[in-house]
Amino acid sequence: MTGAGTAVLAVLVALLFGTGFLLGRRTARPLRPSDVGTPVEHATFETLHTASLAAPPLRAGLTEESARRSARRLRSLLGTDALCLTDRERVLVWDGAGHHHGKDVLGHIEELLEGGRGTAFDSGCADLDCPLRWAVAVPLTVENRVLGALVAYAPRESAVLARAAGEVARWVCVQLELAELDRSRTQLIEAEIKALRAQISPHFIFNSLAAIASFVRTDPEEARELLLEFADFTRYSFRRHGEFTTLADELHSIDQYLALVRARFGKRLSVTLQVAPEVLPVALPFLCLQPLVENAVKHGLEGAVTPAREQPADTPFRITISALDAGSEAEVVIEDNGGGMDPERLRRILRGEATTPSTGIGLLNVDERLRQVYGDGYGLVIETGVGAGMKITLRLPKYRAGVHGS
Repeated sequence: MTGAGTAVLAVLVALLFGTGFLLGRRTARPLRPSDVGTPVEHATFETLHTASLAAPPLRAGLTEESARRSARRLRSLLGTDALCLTDRERVLVWDGAGHHHGKDVLGHIEELLEGGRGTAFDSGCADLDCPLRWAVAVPLTVENRVLGALVAYAPRESAVLARAAGEVARWVCVQLELAELDRSRTQLIEAEIKALRAQISPHFIFNSLAAIASFVRTDPEEARELLLEFADFTRYSFRRHGEFTTLADELHSIDQYLALVRARFGKRLSVTLQVAPEVLPVALPFLCLQPLVENAVKHGLEGAVTPAREQPADTPFRITISALDAGSEAEVVIEDNGGGMDPERLRRILRGEATTPSTGIGLLNVDERLRQVYGDGYGLVIETGVGAGMKITLRLPKYRAGVHGS
C-alpha cells in the first residue's frame, strides 16, 4: 500500500473511532428533558416553563417591579422584537429593541385605556434602521377595570402576533386577578381581626383595671404583676403586624387574659392547661383561640348571674385547654362546664344568622377564618347543649404553605 493510501486509511480509522467515542458519550450521559419528546412536546414544555417563570412577579399586581421582572419572559412567549407594559399613566417597562418608541406609546393607546378595546397601529418611526414598524396593544383588565396595556412590536403587520398578544394578555389578566384576590383576602382578614378587637369589651377593660386597683393597697406586688399582664395582653391583641401567630404566643396571651379574670373571680374560676411542647411552634391565624376562651368566660362566668343549671355554690367554673400532637396536625380543645347553648341557636350563629356581639360573633369569625386558611375541613367542631357546657375542637396543620407565625 502506498504512503497516500496509508494516510487515507489512518484518517478513516480516526473518524470511526471519533464517531464511536461521541456516540458513546451521548449514550452514557443522563438524558435531559430537551433530549426527549417530539418537537411539539418540547415547544409546549418550554412555553409552559416560561409562563411559570413570568407568573410569580405578576401575583404582586401591576407595578414597575413586577413588570420589569416579567417582561422578558412575556416577550419570549410572543417571540417579538419588543414589548412594553404600561399602567394608565406611564410605561412601566420596555424590553427589547427600539426604546425610543417608549415616549409615544401612551399616545397610541389613549382610546384603549379609556374604552378597553385592543388596537393595532403603525409605529410611524422615521429611523430607517429601526425594526419596529407595527404594534398591537391589548388591555389588561381586572373586574372590567382597565389597569394598563400590553404592547408588542414587530417589523410588519401580523395576525398571528395579534392573536398571540391577546392570549398572553388574558393570561396576564388572570395573574392580576389572583393578585387582587390575595389583596382582598388580606383586607378581609384584617377587617375580621378588627372586628375581634372591637369585641374586647370596655367592661372587661374597666373591670380588669378595677381589680388591679383593688390590690394596690393590700398587695402592691400583685397589682404590679397584674398591670404588666394587662399591658402585655392589650399589646398582643392590638399588634399591627402579621395575620398569623404561633400557638405558643396565642396560649401565652390566653394565660394573661385568664390571670386578669382570676383577679376578679378568684376561686370561682378553675383553669387546666395541657400542652404538648412539640406543638408550640405551630402557626395559626392571629386571635384564633383567644376569642373562644373569652366567649366561654363571658357566657359561663361573667353572664352566670342566673345559671342555666343549678350548681352548688362552691362549684367553680372550669375551663380546660389542651393542645396536643396529632401526627401531621395539632389538636386544640377548649372545654368548659358552663351553661352551654341550644344546638339550633349555635347552628344559626355559625350560619351568620344571629351574630351580635353578645351572641357569638367570635365563634363565627374564628370558624370562617379557619376555613379560609385551611379549607372547609378545618372549621370548628362544637359539642354543646343547654346546661351541658361547651366543648370546642379545632385542628391545625403543622405546615401549610403561606402560613407562618410572626
